[in-house]
Amino acid sequence: MSTINDSTNPVTTDFCQLVYISRITSTGLSSPSTLNDISETAVERNQIDNVTGILCYGNGYFLQCVEGSEQALTNLKNRLLVDDRHKELKILDFSEITERRFASWSLRSITLERWMTKEPELKKLMPFKPYEWDSNEWQKFLDVLQGYYEEQTRTGNVDTPPVKYSTLGVTLSKVVGQHQAFFLIQTILGLMIVATLLWLLL
Repeated sequence: MSTINDSTNPVTTDFCQLVYISRITSTGLSSPSTLNDISETAVERNQIDNVTGILCYGNGYFLQCVEGSEQALTNLKNRLLVDDRHKELKILDFSEITERRFASWSLRSITLERWMTKEPELKKLMPFKPYEWDSNEWQKFLDVLQGYYEEQTRTGNVDTPPVKYSTLGVTLSKVVGQHQAFFLIQTILGLMIVATLLWLLL
């Protein structure tokens, strides 16, 4: 793998990959169609710019790997920096590559589906918190996704429309699942307060 592109060590080839992580914002969460909007817009633009890649979302985090010319990826990075649907964008890699990992996908969007939790290598990285990973674990994660991609290519299921995900729904289902006892207690206390107020008023 080549070194990260920065002002002191610029990428000189015209074929690169950009890998970054970021956190979803309240703006991104407020729209249930955020993931679909990102996918649909990116697919159209990436086809024009000859950019391929994969976008993964889970637990409030994004991880994306995109491939294309240095100029196309630089333009994409600049758009990402001003996108208010995510924040704290951290570039893990901007380097030259010899071939694409995801050549047939203009962009494939994946959430943390059940098959991922069954993968031994991925289970080590769950829950999905990429900011807490060791420096090379994002590469292991992408290796597993590439294996999935290659299986999809082998079976002919390539570049299909993304599944319609609800960002808010995905997030809330996790919150409720983890804190059911808290919400139950709060509901009981709320009912007790209402009952007390009614008793005082009567």
